Amino acid sequence: MPPCCSPTTSAVTAAAASPGASRSGGLLRRSRPAPAAVNCKKIDSLRSINGAPPCIPVSNRSLLTPVTLPVFRDPNMRNDTRLRIFSGTANPSLSQEIASYLGLELGKITIKRFADGEIYVQLQESVRGCDVFLVQPSCPPANENLMELLIMIDACRRASAKNITAVIPYFGYARADRKSQGRESIAAKLVANMITEAGANRVLVCDLHSSQAMGYFDIPVDHVYGQPVILDYLASKTICSDDLVVVSPDVGGVARARAFAKKLSDAPLAIVDKRRQGHNVAEASILVLCYLLKQCSQPNGCI
Repeated sequence: MPPCCSPTTSAVTAAAASPGASRSGGLLRRSRPAPAAVNCKKIDSLRSINGAPPCIPVSNRSLLTPVTLPVFRDPNMRNDTRLRIFSGTANPSLSQEIASYLGLELGKITIKRFADGEIYVQLQESVRGCDVFLVQPSCPPANENLMELLIMIDACRRASAKNITAVIPYFGYARADRKSQGRESIAAKLVANMITEAGANRVLVCDLHSSQAMGYFDIPVDHVYGQPVILDYLASKTICSDDLVVVSPDVGGVARARAFAKKLSDAPLAIVDKRRQGHNVAEASILVLCYLLKQCSQPNGCI
């Protein structure tokens, strides 16, 4: 019987039945009176929790029933969905359009820069156990936007987000995917390692410079193509395929341009032979027109 329950008559009876001393085996032994149980006034002073009466421990045997504790919720945690979309400073309008299309609101986040140029990021709402999407392209200034993305990923990871997806429509350093000369770095691989080590679980990119750059990541990569959007736009303009010519800016983009031309009813294909004289300097020396592709595939076809 817990001490906070009502007193019983058995304890009083046991104390009154003993005269105070008894002899057993020639030894004098005093009997101690059993302590009387008292009422616990703290239970009576308990107020209702969350509009319901508290659960008071009751004992019929020797086990106590558990006490019902109030449930506390984080006021910053939204109950509608576990999906969160946060925007960096690179392209907030794109982030807003994505959130509006999904019927969501952009997550509250504070991003500012100190006097020495350091970036400060703080999430203004809880993301514990949430699927977080960070929209931040690494467009110019590439280094600023990339570092901002890394700090955003780290903030979400330390806030116990369940999954973190970096949405990078323009992936900076994607052109540095190989060594064209000796003693060069492969910056695309370095950036992929930085994003992975920061804590991202998945990356979503659009139209990488080369598809093999997806292999630089040790996490899943979703490569989204902009071709369907352009095709829908051209279809809305009702342009005849005879008035179209698909041009590849260099030899490396021939496969992509050929696939694009095939979707446009086998539109003519042109290839530019681009020669680079230096960084950010390109010269188009030869324009190769493949206008008679269908005729070339026939036995008697020729150019």
